Amino acid sequence: MSAASLSLGRSRAAKKSGARKRAKKRSRPVSAEYNMLLTATLCLLALGAVMVFSASSTTKVLAEGGLSESAYYLKRTLIFGAIALVIMHVTARIDLKRIRELTPLLLGGSVFLLVAVLGAGSEVNGATRWIGGGSLQVQPSELAKVALILYGADMLARKPRRARTLSGLKPYLLVAAVCCGLIMLEPDMGTTMVIVFATAATLVAAGARPADLGKIALVIGGLTLAAAVVEPYRMARLTGFLHPTADPSGAGFQAAQAKIALGSGGLFGVGIGNGVSKAFYLPEAHTDMITAVIGEELGMAGIVAIVGLFGMFGYAGLKVAQKAKDNYSKLLVAGLTSLVLVQATINLFAVMGLAPLTGVPLPFVSYGNSSLMATLFAVGLILNVARGGRAGAARASTPTGAGKLRVVEGGRAPARERSRSSGARKAKSGGGGGGNRGARRARHGGRRRASG
Repeated sequence: MSAASLSLGRSRAAKKSGARKRAKKRSRPVSAEYNMLLTATLCLLALGAVMVFSASSTTKVLAEGGLSESAYYLKRTLIFGAIALVIMHVTARIDLKRIRELTPLLLGGSVFLLVAVLGAGSEVNGATRWIGGGSLQVQPSELAKVALILYGADMLARKPRRARTLSGLKPYLLVAAVCCGLIMLEPDMGTTMVIVFATAATLVAAGARPADLGKIALVIGGLTLAAAVVEPYRMARLTGFLHPTADPSGAGFQAAQAKIALGSGGLFGVGIGNGVSKAFYLPEAHTDMITAVIGEELGMAGIVAIVGLFGMFGYAGLKVAQKAKDNYSKLLVAGLTSLVLVQATINLFAVMGLAPLTGVPLPFVSYGNSSLMATLFAVGLILNVARGGRAGAARASTPTGAGKLRVVEGGRAPARERSRSSGARKAKSGGGGGGNRGARRARHGGRRRASG
C-alpha cells in the first residue's frame, strides 16, 4: 500500500472520529440547573415584555395624543430582546477560552466608553449615561459590570493566593475603583452599588479573608456617605427613604407612590392594563418603577412570582458554580449570578421602601436595551458553564499526590506493579547480595512512586 493511501485512510479515520465526538457533544444531556436557568430567564423576559407594554402604552397615548405610538417601547423591547437572545445562544456555545482571552479587550473597551460618555454622551434627566445616536445608544456602565466580573475571575483564578491578602487584591480593587469612579461622575450611584456588591461576592467566592473584606467595606461606606453629603439630591433620597411622609410631594413622592401602587393591587391585582399609577403618579414606570406597576396590576401574587423566578435563577446559578470544572468557571458563574441577584434585590427593596431609590432597573423585566443585552450575555456565560464549558485546568478532587497511588489495600495491584513485584521476587530468589539489593531498590522505588 502506498504512502498516499495510508495518509488518505488516516485522514478519513480522523474525520469520522471528529464527527463522532461532535455528535456525542451535541447529544450530551443538559443538566437540571441549565433548564432551570433557561426557564427562569425566558419567563422573566416574557413577563417583562407584557409589563413594559402595559406600563408605557398609557403614558405614550397621553403624551402623543393617539394610539400610533402606544407600542413604541414594546417594539424596541422585542427587537433588542431578539438580538440579546441570539447573543445569549452564541455565548452559551462558544469556547469559554475565547471569552477569557477577550477579557482585556472587553475591559479596555468598557473603560474607554466610560471616559467617552463623559465628554460625548447624551444627557437624560440630569445624567450623562448614554453614548451614540438615535436608536443605537449604548450605556457603557452595563458592559463594565460584566467586564469587571470577567477580569476578576481571570485574575483570581490565575493566582488564587492573591485572594488571601489585601495587597494581592489591590490590582482588581484598583480597576474596579476606576470604573466606579467614572460611573459616579455620570452620575449613577445605583450601578456603582451593583458593581460593589457583585465584586464583593466574587471576592468571597475566591476565598478572601473576612478581615480584608471588612476593611474594604469600611472604606466604601465612608466614600458612600461622603458622596451622599456632597450631592444634595442624594441626601434628599436618603432622607426621603428614612422619612417618606415628611415631604410626600417632594423627595418622598416617588417612594410614597410606589407604596400606594403596591397596596392598591391587593392579593391578585387590578388586572393587566388597568393600573392608574403608571399614568399619573409613577415617573419612569416602565424602567425603574416597573415593580410597582406589577404590584398594582398583578398584586402580591405577581411580586411573589418574580421573587420565585429570581430565587430559582439564583439557586441554579450557584449550583452551577459549585459544580464547575475549574476555578475560573466557578468564580465567573458566582460573580455573574450575584450580579443579577444584587441588581434585582436593590430594585425590589427600593420599590417596597426597604432601601433608598437608586434608579436600578429590574433585570430582564424593566425596559433598557443595554441592560438587557449585557444581562443576557452574562446568562449565556452561565449557561456555557452549565453545559460543561471550561476555560482552564480542572480542579483537583484529591490531595496532591493521592491520584498517583497505584496500590489499594484489599484490591488487586495494576499489571505494571505486578510485573515489578514479580521482578523483585525473581531477583531475591536468585540469591546473593545483588539480588537482595535489587529487591530493596524495587521496594524503595515503589514507595517513592506511591508517595510522590
